[in-house]
Amino acid sequence: MPDLNFIPHPLAGTPFGTALDLCIVLIIACYALSIITREYAWVDRLWSLCPPIYCLIVAVETGFESPRVNLMTALVCLWGARLTYNFWIKGGYRKGGEDYRWEEVRKGMKPWQVQLLNATFLAPGQMLLIWLFTAPIHTAWVNLDAPLNWLDYVAATVFALALIGETVADRQMWAFQQDKQRRIAAGESVEKGFLTTGLFQYSRHPNYFCELTMWWSFYWFAIAASGNVLVWTALGFILLTAEFFGSLRLTEKLSLSKYPDYATYQAQAPRMIPFTGIGKVRSGA
Repeated sequence: MPDLNFIPHPLAGTPFGTALDLCIVLIIACYALSIITREYAWVDRLWSLCPPIYCLIVAVETGFESPRVNLMTALVCLWGARLTYNFWIKGGYRKGGEDYRWEEVRKGMKPWQVQLLNATFLAPGQMLLIWLFTAPIHTAWVNLDAPLNWLDYVAATVFALALIGETVADRQMWAFQQDKQRRIAAGESVEKGFLTTGLFQYSRHPNYFCELTMWWSFYWFAIAASGNVLVWTALGFILLTAEFFGSLRLTEKLSLSKYPDYATYQAQAPRMIPFTGIGKVRSGA
């Protein structure tokens, strides 16, 4: 598959280099659309679509003859289908379907500061991050002759279990939010404004935990293919982890401002990792 030859880069001529060329085109498109429509949700709308496309570019180039690349691509396509559906039912593809947290981030910022954020972090930063956390498939492509081994099977199992866990967590949250909105519309009282049952009794953010688990385990395929614990394609899940922790802080700040009793929940359940005390916040701390 020929690359788009948009700009010279070290991966030019490789299938994942073609994915980078496409990523650059999408960065420009997202930025232009954000200016034209004054909406900043375009990257969010592409978040679940790009990784399957990037992986398929690599898989097509191999003629679907690499068991490891095929396995990685299949898992990412399942991830993308689930996330796309979840984003769709929440109205993310509708006009004005922006994540509520972006509005909070921009609150108090001057127009030029918003545009600077858009020109650096929102469009290029986020799109490059998506490309980066998909990058382990490039390591698998570089090492096409390496046969599947036990670490591939472990990675696939962990990825699949985390995918199931995130699906369950999202369905539980969707059912809770739908019931809460129904009660509010009917003028009924809502006992608690946030979910603390199901998987959410073991973690305040089980969906975040499962999402990061998937992309950490996705990197294990790179280790299995290369035989090296650390290769450059690890940068993606490392940066994704850092971004998620930043997002978590903002999410919890907003929840605490809306629901004072959220502090009690923070003391009862860990922030992300189930069955641990990591991230529990003592009342008054």
